[in-house]
Amino acid sequence: MTTAVGTRKLSLLELTALVVGSMIGSGIFALPSAFARNTGVYGALLAWLIAGTGMLMLAFVFQSLSRLKPELDTGIYAYARAGFGSYAGFLSAVGYWLGCCLADVACLILIKATLGQYFPAFGDGTTVVAILSASLLLWGFHFLILRGIKEAALINTIATIAKLVPLAVFIVFLFVGFRAEIFALNLWGFEPPAASTLWHQTRGTLLLTVFVFVGIEGASVYSRYARRREDVGIATVAGFLGVLCLLVMVTILSYGVLLRPDLAALATPSMAGVMQAIAGRWGALFISIGLLVSVLGNYLSWSLLAAEVLHSAALNDAMPRALARENRAGVPDAALWLTNGVIQTFLLVSWFADYAFTLALKMTSAMTLVPYLLVAAYQLKLSLGGEGGVDAALHARMRWVAGIATVYAAAMLLAGGTRYLLLSSLLYVPGSLLFWAWQRRSGITFRPVELFVLLALCAMALLAVVGLVAGWLRL
Repeated sequence: MTTAVGTRKLSLLELTALVVGSMIGSGIFALPSAFARNTGVYGALLAWLIAGTGMLMLAFVFQSLSRLKPELDTGIYAYARAGFGSYAGFLSAVGYWLGCCLADVACLILIKATLGQYFPAFGDGTTVVAILSASLLLWGFHFLILRGIKEAALINTIATIAKLVPLAVFIVFLFVGFRAEIFALNLWGFEPPAASTLWHQTRGTLLLTVFVFVGIEGASVYSRYARRREDVGIATVAGFLGVLCLLVMVTILSYGVLLRPDLAALATPSMAGVMQAIAGRWGALFISIGLLVSVLGNYLSWSLLAAEVLHSAALNDAMPRALARENRAGVPDAALWLTNGVIQTFLLVSWFADYAFTLALKMTSAMTLVPYLLVAAYQLKLSLGGEGGVDAALHARMRWVAGIATVYAAAMLLAGGTRYLLLSSLLYVPGSLLFWAWQRRSGITFRPVELFVLLALCAMALLAVVGLVAGWLRL
């Protein structure tokens, strides 16, 4: 995307910063209470073991595909389309794009919730004042980007370094404030110790772990701008491993500062509450300032990623061609207008949600898991078919990697529960019906399997509407 990097090629450092910058944002600042509401130390460790293994396999998949299929350089949806047809490519593009939009909503809510700790009018980030001010911020960024940000990758690199500083300070204070006796009391969650209850507790955190890893594909989305193609895979794996270490330390060490019920009761962003328990009010203020810098940078990353996905998909006829339009500054303005219009709609809907920030986090995970599933399945298909001129030993190894990544993505969708699957269908169906009509006008008919998927999504969306009206499904 011309707005992202212009004609300049991205270095390994900038690609790694795109991965790290996309992953480290609003989620990490909410982890202590988000985990404590669901489980104790053992459940948290199990959740990170599952998430770490699954996402590492997915990182290896992105690394492998960047080498096997260098011609597929337009992001995550290109793999789905190459492997399973135009409708799968469309679903991947829409799912990833909507995931980016929801991630931006989470950023905006968290910014206002942070301000709410000092200015009560902002509340939990979903008051009238909070939504109005978030809308002003949304459209302020919109018109800034429309003017052209030629060095957004450089801005993202600087923002990534800036957001790592408060996180590093926080981890140092966690070690200082860690108390072994409190940690021991937090080993188990709120239920009697047992394997079955441990899994029940862990399941409640799994979509949260997916959210904080969303962005692992950042280097892949911009792969056509890489100075060296092999840097895409290196940046993906290196960025993932670094972020995983940060996430585990922030989550697990917080259990040694406050008892689980107190940790669970902390207001968003809970990292500020943990810091306040260790260092006093100035510590919470320090984390809050770091959060604002971090989340504003993360918001910019997601805005650019969302527009890039729509723009690239339109250029490759996976989306209506009108979305490929650029203004005189080289900005894909049609894609940007649609993106920010959807974010504005989600912001208004958040007013009616019980826990808007958590809903935005989990819906982001649910939407992006579909593209992840299709990417992993495509690598599995290549490995089983022996494509790419690669030796048999490597194909056998990637078969296992892709198989684990595919099972992981599918399992996370199911572990999230029917609530998020049904709500996701409400977002997929309108675009799918438009895509179906657009394909028919172009003389292209859906294959039987594609028609089955479309009908299944429509049935789920209808069930979701009934559930929302009846009250057994809630936002």
